[in-house]
Amino acid sequence: MTTLSRQADTDADLFGNRFVTLEVPTSEFPSDGMSETDAFRLVSEDIALEGDPARNLATFVTTWMEPAAQRIIAANLHRNFIDHAEYPRTAAIEQRCIRMLADLFHAPGPTTGARTQGSSEAIMLGGLSLKWNWRKRREQAGKPTTQPNLVFGGDVHVVWEKLCRYFDIEPRIVPLQPGKYTIGPEDVEPHVDENTIGVAAVLGTTFTGHKDDIVGINDLLVRLKGERGLDVPLHVDAASGGFVWPFLYPDTAWDFRLEQVRSINVSGHKFGGVYPGIGWLIFREESDLARDLVFEENYLGKTDATFTLNFSTGSAMVLAQYYNLVRYGRSGYTYVMRNMQTNARALADKLQAMDRFELIGSDQEQLPLVAFKLATKGAFNEFDIAWQLSAERGWMVPAYTLPPNAQDISIMRALVKETMSREHVDTLARDIEEAIATLDAKGGAHPSERQKIVTGSGH
Repeated sequence: MTTLSRQADTDADLFGNRFVTLEVPTSEFPSDGMSETDAFRLVSEDIALEGDPARNLATFVTTWMEPAAQRIIAANLHRNFIDHAEYPRTAAIEQRCIRMLADLFHAPGPTTGARTQGSSEAIMLGGLSLKWNWRKRREQAGKPTTQPNLVFGGDVHVVWEKLCRYFDIEPRIVPLQPGKYTIGPEDVEPHVDENTIGVAAVLGTTFTGHKDDIVGINDLLVRLKGERGLDVPLHVDAASGGFVWPFLYPDTAWDFRLEQVRSINVSGHKFGGVYPGIGWLIFREESDLARDLVFEENYLGKTDATFTLNFSTGSAMVLAQYYNLVRYGRSGYTYVMRNMQTNARALADKLQAMDRFELIGSDQEQLPLVAFKLATKGAFNEFDIAWQLSAERGWMVPAYTLPPNAQDISIMRALVKETMSREHVDTLARDIEEAIATLDAKGGAHPSERQKIVTGSGH
């Protein structure tokens, strides 16, 4: 190394980052390493160019936790959850969380479940259990097991279609309709037959924040069991709503209070308040988990029963979930959810007062969000507003079209999260009004700008 390069390294250590003037490694495996200071600065400065999570009103995933929870996470990132023999207390805490959630969801007695990476893995596991239990019933009756189908609405997360494709299940998707963005019993009944492994209903859709008519679908399945002998289980996808409805709408039945609800998934990393990734799958009774999917294995000197699509995974988010459950309890979660609901309603009122928007289902039970669309289309549309908001103020407010057969309807959706204060709500409303004023003056966004817009419904 020359004296000049050594001096450059010294200057970089003293005054800044060597990558101020050098290109960063991007495609070739580096031949040499670098100091921890340089590596830290490289990554930190790269991430600084991303959007601000506080202004990301698209994502349902938690973007803030209390400092004490962050310390628990940091202290346990090295702990492998699957090693139950070495970390038995972590395994015991997982079971505490499962029992607490089963109680929250009104399970009638002892039950079982699993922690997962998120609701996607929980849905995969829940769907597999539905298929295995259906196949077992068919085999016992001496009937074919070659044509399983699963019924759900177009308002589901894409993971339901993945489940069907990956595990050879016929998806029977109920299309949405203009003005009707959830499904009910009248939509489900024509699709149910002896090969139906289950019906999936959504509690809190990512599109508009509403729930399917879960009571009506349950009543339909109860009736079909009595009239036609079809015992079709109901799975509730409560990824977003499972930590909302028990606290905002505690008297609404959607969970194990309903006879045919046999399993529920919920994302701890959404309204459960935990960083990604943690999800939960809870069964009504132990018998609802197909035993053939549980593996008994000897690992590191201990025999464990595992029900998972993953193996090694971190313990930190399980411990963070338990922290939240005991930190907040029912009263704390209720306080947090009501605050978010209050701010969502304040935002809805401000948008309504602009006389430019139509609110979607604001008079119904809904996640703490505002779904809205332009009352009349003119020189610009919802996608143009999303772009202008992002360009002017950095807000990430998604615009998207709804699933078939409502694909001609475009809407926007602002999720009001725990960290969004009333001042943020007021600022967002002003920024929306100013974005519209800009669009009124200049017209819609350029096609190249529209390609950069946040267009998904969030996850």
